[in-house]
Amino acid sequence: MTSSQSTTAAHSTPQSIDASTLKAWGDNHDDLMVIDVRSGAEFDATHITGSYHVPLPLLSEHAEQFAAKMGTRVVLVCQSGNRAEQARKHLDSVGLANASVLTGGVPAYVAAGGRVVKGKSTWALERQVRMTAGSLVFASVLAGVFLSPLFLVVAGVVGAGLTFSAATNSCAMGAMLSVMPWNRSANEPTARQALENLGIRQ
Repeated sequence: MTSSQSTTAAHSTPQSIDASTLKAWGDNHDDLMVIDVRSGAEFDATHITGSYHVPLPLLSEHAEQFAAKMGTRVVLVCQSGNRAEQARKHLDSVGLANASVLTGGVPAYVAAGGRVVKGKSTWALERQVRMTAGSLVFASVLAGVFLSPLFLVVAGVVGAGLTFSAATNSCAMGAMLSVMPWNRSANEPTARQALENLGIRQ
């Protein structure tokens, strides 16, 4: 993609779209490329028909290479929109300004009646983060009451981390959980495989 093409596309491509718009694009635009940046387990559980799997850590590390393989109509999807927005910013930083984020993520697309491929059910990463953070706070408060007040520091640290996460639209805990074995998939692509897959019509 040339810089002039990227600039032209940037003016006409919204930063976010809703599920109904994505469905319409899928029906009317052969150049549509849907990039799913979730973990392997999440992708295997449910993904949009025809989407490409490029986990956020891979895209973040190799943004320039992935941007070079993407076309003029790119939609980034995740579970809620947060990771997709992070991916959009990574791509924008290397010159790909024509990517849109699916508002509400894959669940919104499913609710809108979009076509998806379903596999083995798993907890979404955002749900795992809430469970982990809540468990840490609950356990540290109990330990602070019955064992030592020092354990209350853990609850404070978790709270500060969640506040920072909201302020920066990032999630360190989510990044750590995404590489855990239960979030991996036997079909998890390497950077090379993901790049090669982008050249194959899904």
